[in-house]
Amino acid sequence: MIGLVAGLALPFLNIAPNRLLSGHASGGQQGVFALLWLVAAAAGGWRGGAVAAVLLALVLPLIAAVDATLLLHHKPPTTRIQLGAGFWVMWLAAALLLLDRLRHVRAGWRAVAWAVVVVSLVVGGWQGVFDDLALVREWQAQRGAFTDALASHVTLSLITLGVALTIGAPLGYLAWRARRAGGTLLSVLAFLQTIPSLALFALLIGPFAWLAREWPALAALGFGGTGAAPAVFALVLYALLPVVRYTVTGLDAVPADTREAARGLGMTRGQLLLRVQLPLGWPVLLAGLRIVAVQTIGLAAVAALIGAGGLGRFVFLGIGQGATDMVLLGTLAIIGLALAADLLFQAMMAATGRRA
Repeated sequence: MIGLVAGLALPFLNIAPNRLLSGHASGGQQGVFALLWLVAAAAGGWRGGAVAAVLLALVLPLIAAVDATLLLHHKPPTTRIQLGAGFWVMWLAAALLLLDRLRHVRAGWRAVAWAVVVVSLVVGGWQGVFDDLALVREWQAQRGAFTDALASHVTLSLITLGVALTIGAPLGYLAWRARRAGGTLLSVLAFLQTIPSLALFALLIGPFAWLAREWPALAALGFGGTGAAPAVFALVLYALLPVVRYTVTGLDAVPADTREAARGLGMTRGQLLLRVQLPLGWPVLLAGLRIVAVQTIGLAAVAALIGAGGLGRFVFLGIGQGATDMVLLGTLAIIGLALAADLLFQAMMAATGRRA
């Protein structure tokens, strides 16, 4: 219903004289979009609905690309065809419809359905199908910088995930062993979560600049008040709470009878942890890592404000320049990374469940 209303009431495409000025509605094919949504709504059963949702997710960008090519005919080279509110609402509704229809299938098949959508759009973009859309033109103009920012964003996220797991898992074990101290630790980590991300990044500039000044060897390694070092430190602080909490929950998930039986077999504390508790509690810890990965990818965007790079650079530069397509380029890439990480961890959790 939301997609149907958007197709009838909101502009599907906007025509702008250049990349910085706002566009005006182009009119469009609202009747076609309404028909598509009616077909999707009428599809019986979850299988038909899932197929219709996949087709909608693919057909809407294709229609936008065809309309953009027609609208650019005899227009100045600086003209941009921007995706309008109607397109974004309908495409989001199609994605939500797909999520709803895929609730009945296993995580592996959900990943396959999303892979079909993503790969088809990527292949279409590679073949130049969407070249007349303003968003794709922005990407073409920023291709080198975008690739570097994407690599920086992924690197920041992976380093944060690795450090948070390395520190948080032992802290979670200690919190599980010593409940009173563990409660205090969780309270401190929960307090850190209440500090706004931008404020925390700003607070770390002074201490890290002082450390770099006092120890030149750290500065030679790139350790300073701005850059990747304070960004990773702040992201790790935010990531520790879910890692510690889910480690404790995973260890608690092992029944006391199982632990007693393992001790009765002569297992040491270390053997009990490695052979019994970690294998049985691993699915719960994976759920925590899934949250950390998605959270870190989103928060890493703010790290661009202190010179750490990443896709947030496009978001903030676009806001400063009033370039909507640049903002969308960074935002959509961050959303895509978060969804990819979420699907990856869902597949890992499903594989772990099957082995169990």
